[in-house]
Amino acid sequence: MYGVTDGKAVGTYFEQKFQAYLQGKYQYLRGNSAKGIDFPELEVDIKVTSIKQPQSSCPFKNARQKIYGLGYSLLIFVYDKHDDTETKTGRLEILHTIFVEKEFTGDYQMTIGLRKMVENGANRDDILAFFEDRRLYIDDIEAEKLASEILRIPPHLGYLTISNALQWRLQYSRVIEKAGQVEGVLRLA
Repeated sequence: MYGVTDGKAVGTYFEQKFQAYLQGKYQYLRGNSAKGIDFPELEVDIKVTSIKQPQSSCPFKNARQKIYGLGYSLLIFVYDKHDDTETKTGRLEILHTIFVEKEFTGDYQMTIGLRKMVENGANRDDILAFFEDRRLYIDDIEAEKLASEILRIPPHLGYLTISNALQWRLQYSRVIEKAGQVEGVLRLA
C-alpha cells in the first residue's frame, strides 16, 4: 500500500483483508456486487473511508432510502494512512470502527425536518412541499404514498448526510461524532 493515495484502492485492500480474516474464522455467505452488500444474510455493508474525507458512494435505489434508511446496516472503518519513505511501507491505522443500525441510516437533515414537521402537526401537503424544497428525486405518485406513510410512521432520526446524485454520496462526519452517544450508532473500537 506504499504510495497508494486512491481511497477506493485502500478501501478494497482493507475489505479483502477483513473478509479473508473472517472467512478463516467463520462460515458465512459472502456478498458480491450483484447482491449489493458485503454480508447479505446479516443485511450489513462494509464502508472503508479516510478520516481526511469520511465519505463513500452507495447505489441509489429510491428516494425513501434518504428518509427510512438504506435498508441495511453499515460497518464503517475510518482510517488514516501514512507512508514511511525510509522503509517504503504504508501504514493503515484504523481510527474508528462504527456500526450504524439500518433504521438509523437515513439522511440527518431530511429525517430531523420530517420528524419536527410531524410533531408540529404537518399534513400531507406540508410533507410534499418539504420534498419539493429538498429536491427529493421522486415522482408524484410515490411522493403521495411516502407522505402518507411518514404521517403514520415517522422515520427514525438518521445520522448520515446523503447527497443527491445518480448514486448516493454518504458522508460520515456526524456518525463519527455521535458514535456511542446515540441509539443505533455504536462505537466498536
